[in-house]
Amino acid sequence: MIFSERNHPNQVRKGSIEVICGSMFSGKTEELIRRLKRANFAKQRVEIFKPKIDNRYSDEDVVSHDKTSIRSTPVESSGSILLMSTEVDVVGIDEAQFFDEGLVGVCKQLADNGTRVIVAGLDMDFRCTPFGPMPDLMAIADDVYKVHAICVRCGSLAYVSHRLVAGEKQVLIGEMEEYEPICRDCYNAALKES
Repeated sequence: MIFSERNHPNQVRKGSIEVICGSMFSGKTEELIRRLKRANFAKQRVEIFKPKIDNRYSDEDVVSHDKTSIRSTPVESSGSILLMSTEVDVVGIDEAQFFDEGLVGVCKQLADNGTRVIVAGLDMDFRCTPFGPMPDLMAIADDVYKVHAICVRCGSLAYVSHRLVAGEKQVLIGEMEEYEPICRDCYNAALKES
């Protein structure tokens, strides 16, 4: 049997923070679910959380746009994650941009205590502004994995989730009717049109 430093039987469990980020429709939640299902398959103890306000597809499950899902616990605040994450090996957090700034400290504390933390979220809002606790999470992460959607206007790699409906409120839970993934050039062109 071959052992790597990550699966050696005498290794002390080490915590880490992995951030999966990108625009809407880029596969962030799919990648989160894939990593969590692999951890489940490896018989690791896994807990998954999402913000209570995200009920697009399910009140309880984390669901990707292609309808892949995994059971989760919806929570009001980041502090609840810490309270419900004792005795677990892996913590998954979806839609991290909707959580309060306390999420950064929660993830750090979990990782410092030996838990693998996998976080998925939008890195920017519809105005290309860093979104919620995501910039700070990316700064303290052991690994940042940026995924890209395809620009629906030109086929390049998408840069941002462009909002299609009026409104300046930062948080607007939506889908393809409200947002489209577009590249930097198409985003700049869209700004000139409006």
